Amino acid sequence: MEWDWDFVWQIMPTLLEGFKITILATILGAAVAMVAGLGLAIARRSPVAAVSRTVGFVSEFIRGTPLLVQLYFIFYVLPDIGIRLSPLTAGVIGMGIHYATYTAEVYRAGIENVPRGQWEAAKATNLTTRQAWIHVVLPQAIPPMIPALANYFIAMFKETPLLSAITVLELMNQAKSIANSNYRYIEPMTLVGIFFLIISLISVVGLRWLEERYARMDD
Repeated sequence: MEWDWDFVWQIMPTLLEGFKITILATILGAAVAMVAGLGLAIARRSPVAAVSRTVGFVSEFIRGTPLLVQLYFIFYVLPDIGIRLSPLTAGVIGMGIHYATYTAEVYRAGIENVPRGQWEAAKATNLTTRQAWIHVVLPQAIPPMIPALANYFIAMFKETPLLSAITVLELMNQAKSIANSNYRYIEPMTLVGIFFLIISLISVVGLRWLEERYARMDD
C-alpha cells in the first residue's frame, strides 16, 4: 500500500481534534494525580495506624491492577450504582487516581528527606502544622521531586490510548475510526506514532532541563 498525501491532509483535522483531547486528558489527569497523590502521601504519614494502613492497602491495590480494568470499572460498572460520568471525566479520574498512587510515593520520599530539624524549627517558631507544611516542608520537598513527577506525566501521556476503550475521542480512537472507515491504516497509525513521538521528545528535553536546573540549584 502506497502512502497517500491527499488522504493525510484529509484526515489531519480529525486527528488534530483527537490530539487536543489527548493533551487535555493528560493535563487534567496529571492535575488530579498531583493533588490526590499529595493527599495520599500525607495520609500515609498519619499517626493513626488505621488511616495509614488503609491508605497503603488501597494504594497497593490500585497499583496492582491494570489501568484499563480501572477505566472499565469507572465507566461501565459505576453506572449500575447510579454514578454516571462522561467518557472524558471517567478517563481523567481513572488516570488521575491510578497515577496518584505513584506520585504519592514520590511525595512521601521527598517529604521524608526533609531533615527532622526543619519540623522542630517550625514548631519552635510557633507555626501550626498547616503552616509548617506550606511554608517549611513542601517548599524543600517538592523541587527534588520534579524530575520524577515529570516522568509520570510522560508515562500518563503514553497511556492515553487506553481511553479509546471507554469511547473517549482521543487521538488513537480517532485514528482507529478513520482507519476502519476507509480501510487504510498506514497513514492514520503512522501519524499517531509521529504525534506521540514528537510530544515525548519535547517532554524528555523539558525533563532534562528540569534535572539540570535542579542540579545547578544544588551546587
